[in-house]
This record gives sequence, C-alpha cells and structure tokens, in this order.
Amino acid sequence: MVGLRAQSMKNTIPKIERNGQAGRPARPKFVRRMVTTFECIHPTAATISVAGSFNDWRPGATPMIPLGAGRWIKALTLPPGTYEYRLVVDGQWMPDPQAEETTPSPFGGLNSVLRVPEGRNGGE
Repeated sequence: MVGLRAQSMKNTIPKIERNGQAGRPARPKFVRRMVTTFECIHPTAATISVAGSFNDWRPGATPMIPLGAGRWIKALTLPPGTYEYRLVVDGQWMPDPQAEETTPSPFGGLNSVLRVPEGRNGGE
C-alpha cells in the first residue's frame, strides 16, 4: 500500500516542458541574499524610511528604527543586484548622504545607488 501511495505522489510533481516533451521535475532556484544595513543620523527627524527599487518605491514598506540621539537604522535582506533608493525624512525625499554612489533621478535630484554583491568568493 505504501508503494502505491508513493507512486501516486510521484505523478503529482510538476514536470518542465522542453520542446513539447515532459522533462525532469523543476528544481527550486536558490538565490543567496545579503543583509544590508541602512544607517542615518538626523537629530530632528520624527520618521525616516527607505524607498527604492527593492520595495517598489513605497516609503511605508521600509520604516527605519530610531535608536536614540538622532540615529536611525534598518536592516534588509536583499538578493544580489544594483538598487536605487532614497531616504524619506518626515515626508521629504532625499538621497542618502552616506551613499558611495548616486545617479540622476528621472523626477529630478539624485537617487542613491546600492550594490549588493554576489557573496564572498564569487557567490560561494
């Protein structure tokens, strides 16, 4: 009975179609993600969030956490790639003053650029 059950389950695994022919079951693709920490010092800010290409430019999706004394922080886990972002301080959009790289924004001003590497030793 166990053998029949296993056979029934095996037939429910989705197959990859290759040129109209069934192939092997699809294997999940694993992407190494890296923790990226955003830090900001703004002594008078009531709220700070991060909006960028990694969250569809939605400031409410990524609020920063106040640490006190004007220090703010937010850690995100992102797959490798290049992202553009801006800080939103009390509703005002601005580039990250600590960003190593910027690029012109299509809406005027500058976007900050974040590059998340593949990982140590070329993605190992």
